[in-house]
Amino acid sequence: MEWEDDLARLKGVGPKKTTALARLGLGTLYDLLTYYPRTYIDQTALTPLGRLRAGDEATVSGLLMNLKERRAQSGVHVLTAIISDGSGYLSLTWFNQSFLKKKLLPGRRILATGKANYAYGGYGGLAMTNLAALEILDPAAEPEPHGMLPVYPATETLTQNFFRQAVRQLLTECPAIPEVLPDSVRRRYGLPDRADAFRQVHFPDNPAGLETARTRLAFEELYLIQCGLLLMKRKSQRQDRAIRHLMNSQLVERVYASLPFSLTEEQERTWREIAADMEKPETMRRLVQGDVGSGKTVIALLALVKTVENGYQGALMAPTEILARQHYDTFTEMLSGTDIRLGLLSGRLGAKQHREMLEQIAAHEVDIVIGTHALIQDKVRYDNLGLVVTDEQHRFGIAQRAELTKKGARTPDVLVMTATPIPRTMTLTVYGDLDVSRIENLPPGRRPVRTFARQASRRPLIYQFVKKEILAGRQAYVVCPLIEEGEETTLPSAERVYEELTGGLFKGIPCGLVHGRLKPKEKEAVMQSFYQGETKLLVATTVIEVGVNVPNATVMVVENADRFGLAQLHQLRGRIGRGPFPSYCILIAGGNSTTAWERLATLERTASGFDLAEEDLRLRGPGQFFGSMQHGLGDLKIANVLRDTDILLKARQAAAETMTREEDLAYVRQVLMLQYKRRFANVARV
Repeated sequence: MEWEDDLARLKGVGPKKTTALARLGLGTLYDLLTYYPRTYIDQTALTPLGRLRAGDEATVSGLLMNLKERRAQSGVHVLTAIISDGSGYLSLTWFNQSFLKKKLLPGRRILATGKANYAYGGYGGLAMTNLAALEILDPAAEPEPHGMLPVYPATETLTQNFFRQAVRQLLTECPAIPEVLPDSVRRRYGLPDRADAFRQVHFPDNPAGLETARTRLAFEELYLIQCGLLLMKRKSQRQDRAIRHLMNSQLVERVYASLPFSLTEEQERTWREIAADMEKPETMRRLVQGDVGSGKTVIALLALVKTVENGYQGALMAPTEILARQHYDTFTEMLSGTDIRLGLLSGRLGAKQHREMLEQIAAHEVDIVIGTHALIQDKVRYDNLGLVVTDEQHRFGIAQRAELTKKGARTPDVLVMTATPIPRTMTLTVYGDLDVSRIENLPPGRRPVRTFARQASRRPLIYQFVKKEILAGRQAYVVCPLIEEGEETTLPSAERVYEELTGGLFKGIPCGLVHGRLKPKEKEAVMQSFYQGETKLLVATTVIEVGVNVPNATVMVVENADRFGLAQLHQLRGRIGRGPFPSYCILIAGGNSTTAWERLATLERTASGFDLAEEDLRLRGPGQFFGSMQHGLGDLKIANVLRDTDILLKARQAAAETMTREEDLAYVRQVLMLQYKRRFANVARV
């Protein structure tokens, strides 16, 4: 058998089980090999029955002394066995498992693992029900401790016994497990043999052996991802026809001096890093992470001015039309004292204006063009593209960003920006091919948003406060998790909340409703009205998470706030607090669970998006946090970026060392191409 063979090659795996395995994402022998246990039952020590206490989780062994069978009033069939090891007695109970009666013969030796509790009815003393593990042995068999029994994510048709037997067959009958780490890496980091690691992770002898095996396999997983990302970066640096910008000169210095505010220390550091990257002979690939309102836009402006000063064109791609327009307006104002020519490529342009803009871009009559994904359309031609900036980069896929970089005769520098805070470990794992700059503090003068978590019973008072703010000349958002009723009947939808508010307390006040099912032009019109101050109250779904800058908006109410992640709530909160007025974010909880209130309380007391991202990762787990950010990288099956930070940093260091050793690099490249070609779709292109 080969590791890429179908699971149908295993004994006992027919069409039905093949289908059931496919639902779990398991199709090949290798898939099963890397289907790791979710936990283990420790059978490394036997507890004498005389020492067993109520509440103990233990493995015990004894001879079966007695078996009773009865049917409860509810109709449930009950089997109760009494076992003894000479030091004490224990009753074992099974419900609706009459098939065991034939096997549970007096005098047989029983090995059982479970939780002991006081027995109810029948035999007194202690009892175990719902056993975690059971073995019926020959009476002559000596009681001896086992290893650690794996517990897999199982289903009704795919039981624990099925997985244990299938994996045992896999480990004994399949070909040798190939090594994927270079010998030098294994020696340097003291990692065990890969085949031994797989055996120990599925059937560990003891907890120490399990931890050693898990560390080895987690290191391997993270190391290969890091190698793939670094190879992507190396490929772009070596193969791209890069642009090398000159040092900052008069135009950049003039724009810098004309800024209406001083850059913070973090902004200054980020700008120096970007300028230095642009002056190198390799293509810049830099990610700028900064909280909402941290001043990323002005850094992007300076970078675009630098490329213009060097005779190139710059392009800035925003995720929405209104955000593109906002950037255009901001740049127009800040560059008013220069000869830099700005262009806006928008879907709202008429046919004639659109055609003229395309002609101006192609003729280099526009120095900086701002737009949405329209910038990557085939008919858009640039004369000499030197820098590509993508704003809120997580909204664009890798393919979209790559299309924009192909627009130049030479490979332009790439600057990607995000206001979505990402924990450091996730940044290393997901954006390992990019250099990263972080702006963690807000500029002075930015008003903090006061945040309050409130019960649903306070809703009438909350909306009275919102109305008071609107009558004082301010604007407000109301965010709902759903668009319409029927998606989840227990939650108020945006449509229902809009109807209630406009027909009640806010009757006569200009209100708007925006959600993802509106046509783009309808959505744009509603947002534009709010941007211009005509609409005073905007009821919305999370489509406003990345949106327009409205300094006059001072209040945000989030309905059923416990339905959102912390990072998402922080993004939403960033829509307010952008002007000179005190601002308030009010989170209405839809439930009373302790976890939900813990999360909302964290948001009340924490203003830093980066701190919240770390907490969100802790509360939600890395699996949910990854989501679509993986961009084609293989799933982390055993590594945990929250728990395995030390392993990740060592794997990153090892991958960097591998890039300098041609022999090891050739070995790893072969592994990536052969073993992970399907899973590492983007990495395999190297």
